[in-house]
Amino acid sequence: MSGWEAGLDDEEAGAVMRTVTRQLKLWREAAGLTQAEFGAAIKYGEEMVSCVERGRRIPRPEYLDAADKVLGAGGKIAAMKKDVAEIRYPKKVRDLKNLEAEAVELCAYNNSVIHGLLQTEDYARAVFNAHRPVLTEEEVEQQVTARLARQEILDLMTGRRVFSFVQCESTLRRPMGGRMVMRQQLERLLEVAQLRNVDLQVLPLDREVNSGTGGSFRLLKLKGGTTVAFSESPLSSRATTDPKETTALDIRYGALRAQALSPQDSLPLIEKALGETRT
Repeated sequence: MSGWEAGLDDEEAGAVMRTVTRQLKLWREAAGLTQAEFGAAIKYGEEMVSCVERGRRIPRPEYLDAADKVLGAGGKIAAMKKDVAEIRYPKKVRDLKNLEAEAVELCAYNNSVIHGLLQTEDYARAVFNAHRPVLTEEEVEQQVTARLARQEILDLMTGRRVFSFVQCESTLRRPMGGRMVMRQQLERLLEVAQLRNVDLQVLPLDREVNSGTGGSFRLLKLKGGTTVAFSESPLSSRATTDPKETTALDIRYGALRAQALSPQDSLPLIEKALGETRT
């Protein structure tokens, strides 16, 4: 059940859970089944059924599928899987995912690790495993799953948004997770760079001028014209829509794009780093 514990301090998740658990309990009682009988029918223990109905556990998709079949709900219970799956992720991740879905343009500069939307599963896991204070295994898996779910927006068919990434060369050289993990990550970068809605640039380490020494940041330009800027620090990611701050970061990002190699000229540098993982 890793990653499927209900967060007690998340109001949005709590509202969804109350609706889902109320429906599950009503359907079970209408069928005349005790928690023990219902659990046996769907091949879960009575304690798990109790935890779900009390909102202590988020029901997994297979739990809802089994409940739908046993209770003869005709798809009404199974239809709740999408909403339930969403609340598995931390609220700040859900909020970011929603903002990214609303954006028409996403710009990001990273000087410590590969950007989250570009990470492979193993690379993302290595990033979260390096977190200090140490995250539990459940927290790592929850964060990895949430990060991978956000990557759906890279698909051109999900919207006409465009992406611009500038990666410091140091992120290509830092072997997060080891040589094999880094090799697969660099291969992933080369794949993403071929997407028509993605510009991927590398800022070489030998550049005398680097406007990104202040740290990683991203800009989300939304459909309504609002720009949301995220500045990252070791302990948090700060979001702002203050025009003074978003304009400053937009100017900085423009400078970084000019200082970086073009998307076409960045590919050989990524390929070179990839080749070095094979020697």
